[in-house]
Amino acid sequence: MDTISSRESSGSPLPLVGVIAGALGLVLGIVALVKVSTVNKTLMDHQPKIDMVDGIKATADTANDAANKANQGVSTLRNSVQTNLNQVGELLGNLTARLDKMEEASKKAAAAPAAKGGGPVVAGPGEYVIQAGDNFSKIARAKGVSVADLQAVNAGVNSSSLKVGQKIKLPVKK
Repeated sequence: MDTISSRESSGSPLPLVGVIAGALGLVLGIVALVKVSTVNKTLMDHQPKIDMVDGIKATADTANDAANKANQGVSTLRNSVQTNLNQVGELLGNLTARLDKMEEASKKAAAAPAAKGGGPVVAGPGEYVIQAGDNFSKIARAKGVSVADLQAVNAGVNSSSLKVGQKIKLPVKK
């Protein structure tokens, strides 16, 4: 008799332990399959939520990229506006300086005739004091006389080179 059959006949528990171990392995395998099936079902239930989270993340990444580009654009625009404002400020400063010089020159020109005579030039009866921008046509219109009459009473005056503060005669109105 061989050794295996002799053990079986002697009442050894080894075959029974092997059967129990096999049955236990089979039960554990079935339990594991049930658990894996439950986990797969749970995973399938959560898949739409996972997809939604992935979509939200992609949208957030796109929005973040757009915000970064917009921030760069705002920064570039801010720098450009500041540069342009600096240039405008410089131009305004130059214009202000020029206006100040022109006002000062105008005041000196207006004050010059007064300094010669010791006071402001005053027109007497039948006289007119030349103002800036005056010409014979403008004066004749303002005083209600003709240009020809104005030239006739001021025969020695060159009407194209009138000076501020200069006195001329006015013709008698008819």
